[in-house]
Amino acid sequence: MADKNRKKGGCFRAGCLTAVVAVLLLVGLGGWFVHQRSNRLPARFVLSVPLTGELDERPPDAGPFPFGKGRHLLSFEELLTILDRAKTDRRVDSVLLRIDGLGASPAKIQELRSSIAALRKSGKKVTAFLVTPEDKDYQLAVACDSIIVQKGSWMTLDGLKAELFFVADPLKKLGVSFQAAQWKKYKSAVETFTRNSASPENLEETNALLDDAWSDYLDSVSRQRRIGKDAFRKVVDSLAVLTPEKALGLHLIDRVATERELEQEYARRLNKPAAELLVGGREYLGATGGMRPQGGGDRIAVINITGMIVSDGAGGMSEGDGTDVATVKEALQTAIDDLKVKAIVLRIDSPGGDALAASTMLELLNEAKAKKPIVASMSGLAASGGYMVALAGDKIFAEPLTITGSIGVFSLKPDLSSLLEKTGIRREVLIRGRFADAETPFRAFDDASFRKFVELTGTVYEDFIAKVAKGRHMTPAQVDAVAGGRVWSGKRALEVGLIDQIGGLGDAVQEAKKLAGVKKEVKPALLYLPAQKTWLEYLLGSDTSDMVSALTAAMVRESLGQLQPLSRLPGAGIARFLLRTDAPQVLALDPVEVVIK
Repeated sequence: MADKNRKKGGCFRAGCLTAVVAVLLLVGLGGWFVHQRSNRLPARFVLSVPLTGELDERPPDAGPFPFGKGRHLLSFEELLTILDRAKTDRRVDSVLLRIDGLGASPAKIQELRSSIAALRKSGKKVTAFLVTPEDKDYQLAVACDSIIVQKGSWMTLDGLKAELFFVADPLKKLGVSFQAAQWKKYKSAVETFTRNSASPENLEETNALLDDAWSDYLDSVSRQRRIGKDAFRKVVDSLAVLTPEKALGLHLIDRVATERELEQEYARRLNKPAAELLVGGREYLGATGGMRPQGGGDRIAVINITGMIVSDGAGGMSEGDGTDVATVKEALQTAIDDLKVKAIVLRIDSPGGDALAASTMLELLNEAKAKKPIVASMSGLAASGGYMVALAGDKIFAEPLTITGSIGVFSLKPDLSSLLEKTGIRREVLIRGRFADAETPFRAFDDASFRKFVELTGTVYEDFIAKVAKGRHMTPAQVDAVAGGRVWSGKRALEVGLIDQIGGLGDAVQEAKKLAGVKKEVKPALLYLPAQKTWLEYLLGSDTSDMVSALTAAMVRESLGQLQPLSRLPGAGIARFLLRTDAPQVLALDPVEVVIK
């Protein structure tokens, strides 16, 4: 095909492609110089940081072009970096958090509240500006010095909920069912596909998570706003939706104003036009060095394991869907080879995934720990396989509302035999060996095959238990007593010995610094891994086919950006695993999520 295209000429010719690359490089360099000039910060300014959406742990790859990234929301690690740098930046007069439609996990909200508290302690005033806020927005806003709600909007404070979806009955109508080996009864991930309602065990653990989140919500509002818990609970149960003026009268907020009024107030106080006064979060991050480590001193490597844990990046997992073994191996090698890196912080925001992949990652991490200390920091979710990889940490940190534990495994096998019958499709199979056709999705297991299916799951579970017992210095019986698929909040995980300490990324970095013997007065730079290339590195290090592929992928992402991601749908993560192969899957995965809305 390539030869034919070369004969035809056009832009498949080498000369034409070289010219295109040269033009793109010139455009890119021009954009870079403009970007550098725009990153000169005023001597005094208000740092304006938007907080919206899910707050993904890591930012997307910059890609091969110096434009478009500004559209992406700030990631969680970027937000933490911005707030940390602002503490000691004398140019930052105050911080304005523009909170609108926050969808982050309860644990991430807790960690942001801690960062805001540290920012206030440094002497910076922090203001929250809310637009039609809901519970998550308000729960974060109460950590600020003052809360302003946009005039003409409304507040929806109607409490918390946990959503569970079950698709077994509708799938049966299509002729699709599942056989599951659930080890043990608390490993409720399979219930989405095998039941039409929640089991008592599923309800027990979900209610426990919801209780912890509700208690934290009431406590934080009561403490920060000096409102009785019963009084705030009455607002939620009787009002639910209220005007900003009503909220002001109840002392839930401090002011009602338009965004323009707020900007004019800043302009009068600092005697500067608002356009010159307000500096956006991404602009500030770029002007202060981005996410690259600054200086030539000691470093702490922060290795991210986010999303589904998979054996490789292929098989239906798209960019940003998960973390594979090769990526972790490369990141660890970078951290070990870098003599400036004194310790590693393993940052986990994952529900788990492929049990074998998680086990392989743990083996790699344990090997690395023999060379440099490792501390595990759990973000919003570090459950099942996500908890397994945390076992490599010399210490494990989590927020009180981090979802963790779920020590258990399950296996799922789809049975499409009824679907074939409904559609009239006939299947004839010739085999050599009794179990040669046992794993097919086109018929159910017989008794002997199902026993082997269950035994395999049990073997993986026992291996998981042994890993936890070794990593946490417990007996297998002690681990089994808190395992069996049980899900724990970080607060409860501390009580049963599954983690070592309550704290966020900053606390984990301090512990890593201590274990590495770094002097107290030294503040090591953070090296985030896997390293993300800049557009220029991407451009110079790629051949033409890579660039075309990257541009195509970027265009597709932009086109689909406004659509609801399939990963948000119930059971989508498990379904994606099942589509990777026609063989049954053994997963260390947990789908429990407490939704604050």
